Amino acid sequence: MLTLALSKGRIFDETLPLLKAAGIEVLDDPEKSRKLILATSRPDVRVVIVRASDVPTYVQYGGADLGVTGLDTLIEHNASWGSGTGLYQPLDLQIAKCRVSVAVRSDFDYASAVKQGSRLKVATKYVNIAREFFAAKGVHVDLIKLYGSMELAPLTGLADAIVDLVSTGGTLKANNLVEVERIMDISSRLVVNQAALKLKQEAMRRVIDAVGAAIGKQA
Repeated sequence: MLTLALSKGRIFDETLPLLKAAGIEVLDDPEKSRKLILATSRPDVRVVIVRASDVPTYVQYGGADLGVTGLDTLIEHNASWGSGTGLYQPLDLQIAKCRVSVAVRSDFDYASAVKQGSRLKVATKYVNIAREFFAAKGVHVDLIKLYGSMELAPLTGLADAIVDLVSTGGTLKANNLVEVERIMDISSRLVVNQAALKLKQEAMRRVIDAVGAAIGKQA
């Protein structure tokens, strides 16, 4: 049995066509079912629904053999746990594309603040990505870790700026925020437990190769 960890939402929705092209169809809709373990059209493959930030942990510790996670989540996980965590990244799935960016209130002079060497208060879920980015620029920051409603931080005075995922920019605009720097482009990756890759090599390789071929067809 191969166990694939997925999170609800955009990653789940955009992974389904790749799985289908690889001959794997998920038989339940996690938005309509309370089940956390979903059967597929293949008796030897099942899907577990976990929180997005937990996908690398499930794969690392063998709760799942494979998983799909955003590069942002993977970077934060590796920074916290160390990059030699038993995770192998065979494929960039080219799905759930977005970017990590810096955003501020539209009336905040970010360029001057950075130029003058001001110490910025930055709210983010992506503490390690933000720390590395501002350190490379030589900008002093106080990082405030938040998990939701990042846009509120500059509006309430909690922070001068946020570092967050941006897709269309619509949420920023609706909250009178502007994107001032693009840090990195993000897409979702297939991650694999290295021990499982050795122990279940033939089954794992079939799935990886089939998903890889499906990416090529969708490109």
